[in-house]
Amino acid sequence: MTHRNISHKKLQRFATNAFEKAGLPAQDAAVIGADLVKANLRGLDSHGVSRIPMYLERLERGLVNPTPEMKVTKVAGAVAHLDADNAMGFLPSHLAMDAAMDLAETAGIGMVGVKNSTHFGMGALYALQAIERGYVSMVFTNSSPAIAMWGGRSTFLGASPIAAGVPGGKSSPFVMDMAMTVIARGKIRLSAMRNEPIPEGLALDSDGHPTTDAKAAFEGVCLPFGGVKGSVLGTMMDLMSGLLTGANYGGDVKSLYFDHSEPQNVGHMFIAIRPDLFMAMTDFEARMDEFNRRIKALPRAAGCDEILMPGEPEERTEAARRADGIPVTDNVLTDLSVVAKTLNIPTISEDV
Repeated sequence: MTHRNISHKKLQRFATNAFEKAGLPAQDAAVIGADLVKANLRGLDSHGVSRIPMYLERLERGLVNPTPEMKVTKVAGAVAHLDADNAMGFLPSHLAMDAAMDLAETAGIGMVGVKNSTHFGMGALYALQAIERGYVSMVFTNSSPAIAMWGGRSTFLGASPIAAGVPGGKSSPFVMDMAMTVIARGKIRLSAMRNEPIPEGLALDSDGHPTTDAKAAFEGVCLPFGGVKGSVLGTMMDLMSGLLTGANYGGDVKSLYFDHSEPQNVGHMFIAIRPDLFMAMTDFEARMDEFNRRIKALPRAAGCDEILMPGEPEERTEAARRADGIPVTDNVLTDLSVVAKTLNIPTISEDV
């Protein structure tokens, strides 16, 4: 499928304009616009601007609150609870990570659970947010049913990505962001939008048969990575993010794509840790640099030109896309043109 390279600034202006026109305060619309484009910049196009029409539809249907009153309540020495008031998930997630870091500043570690939220986009957003302030972090979320409990044939557990970050010194930080599925469900959705097949071993159709048809896979069952191990981790994510926080859990999170009956009530958990708890920050940074050096010096497998730190490929992709533009496929550009016409805002092509 053909594409055009669009500057990240144009895409961000368009996304921000769209969400502001849909009723979000300007500051909140700007946060969401920046977050979506950040996913595109890092190469995670499945979580970028292609999702704008879907998010707008949920806002239009009243399934998401454009002007939430989010409340953070401290419940223990280093723990807080955040009621997202059905906000766009990006907003309470940034607030929760900030609150976790504020708690960690004095307690050494901080944890914030979130309920009544919605899909929060790319999990790495919040690990990167913590890295910017110099904190180690872990990010959990649950999501609508996408994979089966091991031994089952129907969806029950969410793809439920886990993200984590560790600041670097002079070297690249550690940034992990991965779903419990063999491949992120959003990538299967993107293949379905492009009418492209997917490789074998990623999903089952709704009848429980292996499939390479992306649309049938998206409507069916995603397979957990690592077999039973991925299923067990998916179970932990639901317990930590949903059951523990008071959000929906156990198959009750509403589908972002197919279920417009009521709000999702997604749950998240954010943990921040000060990296200077056991040594001076300068020592920690030096140890991270040495860790990175040792990784780079490891013997390479056949066909491997370089061993990369988790997050480093995305870092390089971002640098290239900031310089050369973000490739946006024609079908996504068409969808965004429909959004522009519906909201009476300039198209990406009209943006100067």
